[in-house]
Amino acid sequence: MEKLLDFLKDAGVFFYASCDGDKPRVRPFGFFMELDGKFYFGMGKQKESYKQTIANPNVEICALNKKNQWIRIRGIAVPDDSAETMEKVFAHSPMLTHLYNEKTGNVLGNFWMKEGYAEIADMGGNFESFNF
Repeated sequence: MEKLLDFLKDAGVFFYASCDGDKPRVRPFGFFMELDGKFYFGMGKQKESYKQTIANPNVEICALNKKNQWIRIRGIAVPDDSAETMEKVFAHSPMLTHLYNEKTGNVLGNFWMKEGYAEIADMGGNFESFNF
């Protein structure tokens, strides 16, 4: 988990892939965190990415770091709408409170990744994989 979190922190932005029926959809995301040993990420419930993730929870994340290494992370997205998790998410990433609040009408949906698997590779053929 630490290797995964460090990689994503270094990359800054990651690309999140969901399925829209039988078509892949990819978009940039930035929020992630570890909570109780689980990898968490989130998105607005008003967004298509949220609806797609609920319909098909098999998702993948990809990011490139400054050393031109990439990580691919895949697993099953499990929703977590608990008040306790939301409180911890907003404490971890206070800027999200400006996007998701009563004034904007936007609601954040949080997920943790079950059966997580990650691969780190580079152009030199180096490859490492691990479960988390």
